[in-house]
Amino acid sequence: MRNLPALTRRGLLAGTAATVATALPAVGAAPRARAADSPVRLAAAAAQSADGFASVPALGLTGTTGGAGGPVVTVTDAETFLDYCDRDEPYVIQVSGTLRITSKQGVRSNKTIIGLGADAEITGGGLDMYRRQNVIIRNLRFTDAEDDSISIQQSSHHIWIDHCTFSTGADGLIDIVRGADYVTVSWNHFRDHSKTMLIGHSDANGSQDRGRLRVTFHHNFFDGTAQRHPRVRFGEPVHVYNNYYRNNTLYGVASTEDAGVLVEGNYFENVAHPIYSGYDESGPGRVVERGNVYVNCGKPETLGTVVEPRVFYAYTLDAPATLPLTVPAGAGAGRI
Repeated sequence: MRNLPALTRRGLLAGTAATVATALPAVGAAPRARAADSPVRLAAAAAQSADGFASVPALGLTGTTGGAGGPVVTVTDAETFLDYCDRDEPYVIQVSGTLRITSKQGVRSNKTIIGLGADAEITGGGLDMYRRQNVIIRNLRFTDAEDDSISIQQSSHHIWIDHCTFSTGADGLIDIVRGADYVTVSWNHFRDHSKTMLIGHSDANGSQDRGRLRVTFHHNFFDGTAQRHPRVRFGEPVHVYNNYYRNNTLYGVASTEDAGVLVEGNYFENVAHPIYSGYDESGPGRVVERGNVYVNCGKPETLGTVVEPRVFYAYTLDAPATLPLTVPAGAGAGRI
């Protein structure tokens, strides 16, 4: 039998990840419409670059581009995936199939993590951005995380989470805490869970969080989840627009601890408490609501004034009456 040359771990991992640069659209490329596209398809066409707060030039970045310009690799196993996530260089990491991980695994700066097809999944654990920047996570299913499905913390900034499906985690599906900033959460589907999204982890952390925690939520489908869509402490402005809330058993949005939240152009259906100012033991936050649709809902609570997101970025509102059709048709994994 011949003696084969030894392989290093990194060399082996590099060999298992095929470079497929043509599999992703160019960053910033607009989706092309076909003559046969339906109105729903056109309304739900996936943008290929970050918008909202993730697009804002700040903190030394011109926006959120992820791993653009770095190698494009495809991974099919958890060890290879985590190796690329832990590298310092930019990468576009394409996930194929189901990856089973544990706990919360770190993702370094300048990464795009994107699922291939409709069934790419991360299960058992979650992804953690700790003092990181410029990360894009798209087109993935997150299931059964032992802790948070995605944690953005400790001054991480310029993060875009788009077209993912989240369910059945042990703690939060997405937590944005401890001075994180310039984040957009768009076109995601949240289901089979209670504590959906938290902004600001405790009432005692105002010194780190005030002046930060600027987050945009748009075109997300909160599908029977119980609470925190989101629950906000201190952040301003937090912009919640054009989302579809359906059968949320505890509440929709909660602004607490002097946060400033603008809730506009959303569709609330069967939500007894669509908007709270203050919640549980947390003091009241400022919240402005405008142009929302409420069907079989209680009265929204409002308080004070909020900094306008248009100070930071331009956006166009969809008619909220269209959202029960367009958001389920376009939100979640497998829709880009």
